[in-house]
Amino acid sequence: MSKEQNGKRMALLIVDVQNGVIQSAYNKDQVVENINIMISKARASKVPIIWVQHTDNELIKNTQEWKIDPRLEQSSDDYYIEKGFNSSFEKTNLDELIKQLGVNKIVLMGAASNWCIRATAYASLERGYDLCLISDAHTTKSLEFGEGVVIEAKDIILELNTTIQWVEYPDRTNETKKADEFEF
Repeated sequence: MSKEQNGKRMALLIVDVQNGVIQSAYNKDQVVENINIMISKARASKVPIIWVQHTDNELIKNTQEWKIDPRLEQSSDDYYIEKGFNSSFEKTNLDELIKQLGVNKIVLMGAASNWCIRATAYASLERGYDLCLISDAHTTKSLEFGEGVVIEAKDIILELNTTIQWVEYPDRTNETKKADEFEF
């Protein structure tokens, strides 16, 4: 059974921390360490852990690129979802699993901040779940547009962290916290 905080049952949702996704991501070693901090906290509090893996033409199932970073502490007691779209909810059984577990607050982290983390964060809120984005446990790569135009990864991460703090949805909460500050 998942841990409750102020009447909220939580689940830890770890999205796309796959070798091919994070190999050249910003601050990836620290992000992996922070995800492991959150995994340890979740296990100590008996909070369910849900791993999401993206599959497409570049992340082919069962290849080295598709596999979850081996530094992360997985367990056979965890739940696994395979997806093919940015949002972890699209054409998956994630929503049904979260409802089965009695979860109404998602604690989110992973990669890539500007694609699958953003899409999953909004999809969580749109489905009525409370959300906490772990601000130092998601990452991405810088976006290069040519002619010297670059949006740095650290700025993409900062923008999403700021947005999640301020976006509003009725009858639900959203926040960001650092891994060492968050308690289940």
